Amino acid sequence: MKKIIFSLLLTALCSHAATAADTLTVRIKGMRCGECAHKVKTALRQDKGVGGISFNLERRTATIAYDPAKTCADSICARLAATKRYKASPYSPTEVIRRGYGQRIDDMHCQKCVDRITDRLGKMEGIDSIGPHLDKHYIFIRYDANRTDKAAIRARLNGIGYTPVNYYTSDKIDWAYYLIPAEQATQETIDNLLAIDGVEDVNVNARRKSLAITYFSKEISADKLLAEVQKAGIKATMPKPHVCSEEKGSYRDSVTK
Repeated sequence: MKKIIFSLLLTALCSHAATAADTLTVRIKGMRCGECAHKVKTALRQDKGVGGISFNLERRTATIAYDPAKTCADSICARLAATKRYKASPYSPTEVIRRGYGQRIDDMHCQKCVDRITDRLGKMEGIDSIGPHLDKHYIFIRYDANRTDKAAIRARLNGIGYTPVNYYTSDKIDWAYYLIPAEQATQETIDNLLAIDGVEDVNVNARRKSLAITYFSKEISADKLLAEVQKAGIKATMPKPHVCSEEKGSYRDSVTK
């Protein structure tokens, strides 16, 4: 009987704990990076009623769990307003949150590549517009962050046989593109290469047997980068000059629409 009573009490306590926390999701306009998110978290942690906090930087949102017996939504928003920079505003999952970003695609070689990319991305929910720049091997994408995100867009590009990495207009940024064994086109390779000083972004494509990197040219040279990649155990080689065979129809897009 004691075990039954204890079990009932434990169930009741767990049930109460599950209902004791509320959540609040707000937009934070000035929150653009991980450092900003850290500052927001530091400010919110001063409120003893605040529990877990999760962020979506593309939407500029923070989802805050809190104990309504110790704090409230108005108090949380007031604490954010006190930071001056990270003021909260209402969030709705149905609103349009426009974002844009560029992707360098060294294996986008010709107009047929451009047409394939724009066709496939254009079919994705949340894509607003696509601006390809074939001469610079990059594409600029505008999207609704409430309906898609950078990871989903990159996954689509990878899936149709390309190797996109972050693109910036700064003269301090450069890009590298190598061929690697398909078995080394893994998340482990990405993680290892992101640890190299000066590397900003890494992507791989097993189908293309390719490795693409965005790096800070002021911090690491092209030769040093290749040496560091090979030192990490990646069997990277420079590709031969591309000869496009699209006109002969030799390329087959294996991903279904």
